Amino acid sequence: MYAPERRQEILRLAHEAGSVDVLSLADRFQVTAETVRRDLTALDRSGLLRRVHGGAIPAGRLDFEPDLTEREATAADEKHRIAAAALAEIPDGGSVVLDAGSTVARLAAAIPADAVLTVVTHALPVAARLAGRTGIDLHLVGGRVRHRTRAAVDAWALRAYAEIRADVLFLATNGFTAQGGLTTPEQAEAAVKRAAMAAARRVVLLADSAKAGQEHFARFGSFADIDMLITDTGLDPAHQASIGAAGTEVVLV
Repeated sequence: MYAPERRQEILRLAHEAGSVDVLSLADRFQVTAETVRRDLTALDRSGLLRRVHGGAIPAGRLDFEPDLTEREATAADEKHRIAAAALAEIPDGGSVVLDAGSTVARLAAAIPADAVLTVVTHALPVAARLAGRTGIDLHLVGGRVRHRTRAAVDAWALRAYAEIRADVLFLATNGFTAQGGLTTPEQAEAAVKRAAMAAARRVVLLADSAKAGQEHFARFGSFADIDMLITDTGLDPAHQASIGAAGTEVVLV
């Protein structure tokens, strides 16, 4: 099958199912995942599809956001490596903010049992992982809880982050580009992420490479705001160079 025929079929599948994912398409067409990513990028640039984490959706569905269970199952090995590397950035006896995101939740689960740490989070899954840890002084930020992400948003959360100054924020994102910065589908989530970034002296972004090149509706920061990106070795060298040029240290695992 030639590329134009394959792309037409991908477009049909996306409209029928509401979304398509890279691995399933690679298996269906017996091509590499990188070939599928090029197809999806071409369709995105043509305005026919919209790239999202791990695949694509029909153009115009900017509100699409995978639920928590789907995100936790995506790029599991990469997220495990990223979380393990992020442990080295936790200050001994210091204070951290843990954002809402599946990779950040993996980091929370990986924090050593004997850690002594102050943790602030607006993410219920993160808080649930740490609530029983006697060495962790856990502060749960309140607000309206979004069903899809289990994260607190809106005024209560914004006020809480305005009142603290933590050592490090471990940040999550739905998509990132060197030029467009960090984006997420929902404006309320973006506002809380911005507030959390302002509440920390240092910002470490945890994001697998499949999110590179993806842009969503709500922008909440640029790489000028990010001290370190920890991602996997699948990150395109061009993306790495562009992000590094913005002053962000890039760690590949």
